[in-house]
Amino acid sequence: MKKEPISDRRRFFLNIARATGLAVLGGFVWSAYVDEVTASQLTLRPPGALKEEDFLKTCIKCGMCVEACPFDTLQLAKPGDNLPLGTPFFTPRDIPCYMCPDIPCVPVCPTDALDIKKVSSENRLNINKAQMGTAVVDTKNCIAFWGIQCDACYRACPLMDEAIKLEYEKNSRTGKHAFLKPVVDSDVCTGCGLCEHACVTEKAAIFVLPREVALGKVGDHYIKGWDKADEKRLENATMETTTTERSKRKAVDTLNDMKGLLDD
Repeated sequence: MKKEPISDRRRFFLNIARATGLAVLGGFVWSAYVDEVTASQLTLRPPGALKEEDFLKTCIKCGMCVEACPFDTLQLAKPGDNLPLGTPFFTPRDIPCYMCPDIPCVPVCPTDALDIKKVSSENRLNINKAQMGTAVVDTKNCIAFWGIQCDACYRACPLMDEAIKLEYEKNSRTGKHAFLKPVVDSDVCTGCGLCEHACVTEKAAIFVLPREVALGKVGDHYIKGWDKADEKRLENATMETTTTERSKRKAVDTLNDMKGLLDD
């Protein structure tokens, strides 16, 4: 039986149906990866990146920073990477940041998701100001902490004796050797990952994490009394008093009333 040609009207509706189907399919595909956005706490961003929440709002996923990187360090997240799709990141164990003095990935950013001010000092680019993350040492599996001589991470650090120092300690097990333990100064470490890349263990015993994940937070309850600059943290501090039944009594009465202590 001879097929009749499709009319323009029918072709129009078929095209609409196909477009709708593709849109729905695209929606399913996209929704399958929406959850990856929430799995990005350990993502390492390029130098100068804004805080993660602001970065995700500002980055337009253009890939210009990736193209500008001369070492192929930066990648754009793809489905399956468990990262926000199309955003730049790097994996130090594979390819670290090589701390380019001219930081080519930052100035090309069209939206300031990579903020040039965050990697500048005295109006000049300064890669040492970068805070991509901070290195953390796994002291249980770092062979230097076993007493085996290894300074691979220390030698690889571009800020040797500043970001990573070797701490000398006598090895009491042998009595005639010394530990040379790598210690990271998080105030100086840029998170470049050259140490992680150089680590000799099967799985790196020194690794870079985002600063928000790796570092604790003291809060407003404690300050360094010997450091005047640290007092600035208290400028916007607020006080909160917690009242309990025990706190309503005098301290002396509480100390003398063992039954009261046990009852509380």
